[in-house]
Amino acid sequence: MNIKRLLPITAFAFAIGAVFFTARMEAQPDTIKQMAPGVWFRQGDIDGKGHCNNVIIEMKDYLVVIDANFPDGARLTMADAAKVSKKPIKWVFDTHHHGDHAYANAVWTKAGAKTFAYVGVAQEMKRYEPSRWKGANRKDVSDLNLPTAEPPQQTFDKSPFVLDDGSRRIEFHHFGWAHTRGDGFAYLPKEQILCTGDAVTNGPYNFMGDGRVANWPNVVANALKLKVKQVLPGHGGPGGVEVLKGEQTFMRELYAGVSKLKKAGKSADDLTKMGMDKSLEGALGLSATSKNWVGKSLAQQAVVTYEEIAAGKPHGEIAGGK
Repeated sequence: MNIKRLLPITAFAFAIGAVFFTARMEAQPDTIKQMAPGVWFRQGDIDGKGHCNNVIIEMKDYLVVIDANFPDGARLTMADAAKVSKKPIKWVFDTHHHGDHAYANAVWTKAGAKTFAYVGVAQEMKRYEPSRWKGANRKDVSDLNLPTAEPPQQTFDKSPFVLDDGSRRIEFHHFGWAHTRGDGFAYLPKEQILCTGDAVTNGPYNFMGDGRVANWPNVVANALKLKVKQVLPGHGGPGGVEVLKGEQTFMRELYAGVSKLKKAGKSADDLTKMGMDKSLEGALGLSATSKNWVGKSLAQQAVVTYEEIAAGKPHGEIAGGK
């Protein structure tokens, strides 16, 4: 959050900012918190270890884990799962193909779990691997001694895919292309809990290189059609429906702001320079609602958006082809 430039704001806007600031401050990496009976949120250490968050969901006879993480993150999640339940981990859901969410697939399957995802995750792995795997530069990845990332063992192409054992129902949704072509959400309808992966984060964690920026707000709009009380994101702390709405607002305002600057004759290099001299946020016209998602990567995000607009196609197609 940029606090160097203070502007007059209404009490209402200040209250919104305070909510988001509190959500950031409550982040506690490498801790696990019960969100509902049989549902735990494990906060990953993104800054120190590059880990994503994990969610552990207890069914009648087994556990479901949301996201595979990196290998050392997976092992930490396994240890915490054993602390909260004696039940075995049967399913691990990859919300998307990025390394911090899927590179530990082999760790989980070796331990006896089955990995699964929306079919787009496996397709993205075919598109980007083994190049990214080989360039990961992580000891926990190289120590697996594998030539490439292990894809999910099972995929689905009709949304939602459902696990229901009579004690709990989990719906696995694909709402379209936002962060990646394979974005998956896990939804617990009774508890009204939504696990979003990186399609919705709580903070300045939006990597957009494989994304479709123009469609991102539409994906969040589809998620908002669900009855949601708690949002458990791929990065950042847990929150409520305001996390969904804030992510959506940030993406809309970013796209609109970049479009306006491009029409005014600004280049991608201009946006980078504006990011360096701290004038970009104001030039984009981002509101107080978007502040929580503004961070050091804003210039990079603006350039990705610019390139998508200029090419007239999703940035993920620029990066990885069709």
